[in-house]
Amino acid sequence: MKSVEIAVDELGPRLVAYLSDQSTGLDACVVIDNTAVGVAIGGVRMDPHVDAHTVVRLARAMTWKNAAAGIPHGGAKAGIRADPTMPAHEKERLIRSFARAIRDLRDYVPGPDIGTDERSMGWVFDEIGRAVALPRVLGGIPLDEIGATGFGLAACADALAAAGRLTLDGARLAVQGFGAVGKHAAKHLGERGARLVAVSDRSGSIANPSGMDVAALIAYKETVGTVHGFPDSTPLGGEGIFGVDCDVLIPAAQADVITSANVEQVRASVVLQGANIPASAEAELALHQRGVLCVPDFVANAGGVICAAVEFGGGSESSAFGVIADRIARTTRQMLDTMDKLQLTPRAAAEHVTFDRLSEAASYRGGRAGLSQRRSMPI
Repeated sequence: MKSVEIAVDELGPRLVAYLSDQSTGLDACVVIDNTAVGVAIGGVRMDPHVDAHTVVRLARAMTWKNAAAGIPHGGAKAGIRADPTMPAHEKERLIRSFARAIRDLRDYVPGPDIGTDERSMGWVFDEIGRAVALPRVLGGIPLDEIGATGFGLAACADALAAAGRLTLDGARLAVQGFGAVGKHAAKHLGERGARLVAVSDRSGSIANPSGMDVAALIAYKETVGTVHGFPDSTPLGGEGIFGVDCDVLIPAAQADVITSANVEQVRASVVLQGANIPASAEAELALHQRGVLCVPDFVANAGGVICAAVEFGGGSESSAFGVIADRIARTTRQMLDTMDKLQLTPRAAAEHVTFDRLSEAASYRGGRAGLSQRRSMPI
């Protein structure tokens, strides 16, 4: 992965490591952004187009997310430049090579992200003895399987409803990305009375203003491999999912899908960021100025990493859901209160609260320890 110039601020990043192994084809980057609160947890993204700048941004999102949720972990992220659909034996070989390369980066505990899963983390754990979201058979809590992030999005919606910012019963829901996050978010919000009126995956977008049966759609995608062609739905062209008339829009796929180029298409009243960094700063500001409540990723989608922290601390799967609901509800309330008090955007309000926590945590580590200078470390 190409080395790039990376800006450093008072939070980090602490370390940027470029990893390569010619024998396995490993081409990767790890960014440990901040460890003021504790050892950093962050997912391993496998994508043929991932670059160091993206990993840096994702690592910072994890710093905010972990601190906002009040879990004792800093933020980090890893990116492996490769096709995640490669044959299983090749993927295992590459993941194991990555694990060996991060053996001595002990301030980083990896977890799953786009292109990796619980099985991948099982291979990592076998190599170096540390990873989160392990397969259940290894004593882990498989957060994608149980839908921890999707459940957390529903918990965020519950907090908005309790604050009078959203009515869930009858709410029209659009989900961009119907994978591990999107399908569980649709399921849990459906249980609260929301109607799924539009959904998309890599095959395209479909809609039904009357609502779609979420359980039937999940079963259809598991069988066919796509949402395209689901009965009683109408295909939408291009980025049609963003222009759907709805109450709640959940971007739950890749980064940077809502930008200044398409933000005017968004017709939702509330945007819950299910993916990491799905909207640009310019798009978030434009939504705020239009009166759209855009809840940032590190508040709305923290369910997965909260679940991972529960596992890392020896907690049970049954207790994880209660912790997720409690932590996300608290963070959402604090964000809303700070927005109103200081007249800030949702992201600025959430960062305001979270930065205070990071600063206080750093004060117990020798002033600004944990908010250190960047080191670039080829491995």
